[in-house]
Amino acid sequence: MQFEVWAPQAGRVTLRCDGVTRALERDPEREGWWRGEAEAHDGSRYGFALDDGPVLPDPRSRRQPDGPDGLSAVVDHDRFEWSAEWSGRPLPGAVLYETHVGTFTPEGTFDAAAERLGHLVDLGVTHVELMPVCPFPGRHGWGYEGVSLWAVHEPYGGPEGLKRFVDRAHALGLGVVLDVVHNHLGPSGNYLPQFGPYFTDTHHTPWGAAVNLDAPGSDEVRAYLVRSALSWLRDYRIDGLRLDAVHALVDTRARHFLEELSGAVDELAADTGRPLFLIAESDLNDPRIITPRGNGGYGIHAQWNDDFHHALHTALTGESQGYYADFARAPLTALAKTLTGGFFHDGTYSSFRGRHHGRPLDRTRVAAHRLLGYSQTHDQVGNRAQGDRLAGLVSPGLLACAAALTLTAPFTPMLFMGEEWAAGTPWQFFTDHTDPELAKAVSEGRRREFAAHGWAEQDVPDPQDPVTRDRSCLDWSEPEREPHARMLAWYRQLLAVRRDQPDLTDPDLADTKVAYDEDRRWLAFRRGDVRVAVNLGTAPADIPLGSREARVLAAWEPVDAPGADGLLRLPAESAVVLLQE
Repeated sequence: MQFEVWAPQAGRVTLRCDGVTRALERDPEREGWWRGEAEAHDGSRYGFALDDGPVLPDPRSRRQPDGPDGLSAVVDHDRFEWSAEWSGRPLPGAVLYETHVGTFTPEGTFDAAAERLGHLVDLGVTHVELMPVCPFPGRHGWGYEGVSLWAVHEPYGGPEGLKRFVDRAHALGLGVVLDVVHNHLGPSGNYLPQFGPYFTDTHHTPWGAAVNLDAPGSDEVRAYLVRSALSWLRDYRIDGLRLDAVHALVDTRARHFLEELSGAVDELAADTGRPLFLIAESDLNDPRIITPRGNGGYGIHAQWNDDFHHALHTALTGESQGYYADFARAPLTALAKTLTGGFFHDGTYSSFRGRHHGRPLDRTRVAAHRLLGYSQTHDQVGNRAQGDRLAGLVSPGLLACAAALTLTAPFTPMLFMGEEWAAGTPWQFFTDHTDPELAKAVSEGRRREFAAHGWAEQDVPDPQDPVTRDRSCLDWSEPEREPHARMLAWYRQLLAVRRDQPDLTDPDLADTKVAYDEDRRWLAFRRGDVRVAVNLGTAPADIPLGSREARVLAAWEPVDAPGADGLLRLPAESAVVLLQE
């Protein structure tokens, strides 16, 4: 078997494989690369030593059986026998479901999560989106401090466990999306800087030195990230990738890294005959990210739309701290703007940032499905001091309104695990760092962060306490009892309506028409023949729909269709979806 590694600054590289040491030779055709042959098989343990240094894991390791600091292991991807016939499931018309493997079930494994996939099928979602699965220290964590960007966290089930999960999802007709982190690596177990210039001080990010996308040596770093992404899509048959915080990918080259990545993914899609896609997390409100490459954009297929979330959250809760301040002045006005234009900040002044922000979307070129809409995500829940979900902040009626808006808006909807039954469990920030000093720093830093905002230290959960992870696990007995069962039935009903009404997956963002009353707290919009109305107020509202021959498709509270006067009389904290006959 041939082994290879990029180590441009090393004077000597040796391979340690199954206890045998061999010197590698410089590759005459690729500058900075070393290569050599050794006897190996699936499961063989190996690592590389640079000059006189210790044996380190392979930067392109496919498996880390003993965690980020241990030796790598050979993975023969051809050994896995796939059983599901799968031709893929595209993004247009999709409904995503974000989940964290370690808390989706108490067991916290791929196999245990796979046993719950039938729930998602019954719910009506089309794709399950996994939060990051690369190796990280300890057993439990969010996954955003992972290392070994080609490998799978062993406590979850390793490479074989992920393949079993994907195979099961495909057999049930579900696509699988994977969250990947290219903007930084975790603080523990990151050996990339010892091998080469994977990071650069030319730019800085919230995590320190930036990933090297444009400084000397960046050709190989970009190739490293692109090939890692393609490996998930090819070797694990993943259908799409969610790219974490792409605004932190600082790149001054003429061809942006995102454009290069999207081109490579589109080529792989053409080769495999499967629809593959990329979804960016970005707070830039820059239309170039989701504009096709042929039109001068980066060609990313979709992006998270936090503006929709922030407008909806402030309308529901009245919160105005931090970035919510820009939306809280007139939340229904902000919500209406996002429903018709995608971005709220499209060149407007942002008081939170102290400057103007964003740029308008060209609604004639950008299909509505290229924006993801959601009322909750792991970030918006887990980054709260106590990880409290929306269900802990507002009434069931307002939760029903949030669901109606999210699942009938022009965007690709995404749910966060458990929201469909108004889960009573929080989702808190938790870690399992094995380095005592790092563990202490994380615990103290979390409490200092929220102490600055008035939280008492004892009220902020300790990320390192195992109980913090345990209380964040979903309680699968909840959907069977009230009030959770009613909310679950509401989500199922809304998703069935979305599936049955073509107007709700119309890609024309400009076709949405909105009316609202900021003072009386109602909002209504039209998409083709479908009418959606929500009353966020505490008193019934008369909403002038101007529609007479309308039929109720779904209603949180009993409601009659509009009368001869065209008025919809909607109960307080309630939502309805109607069809114009």
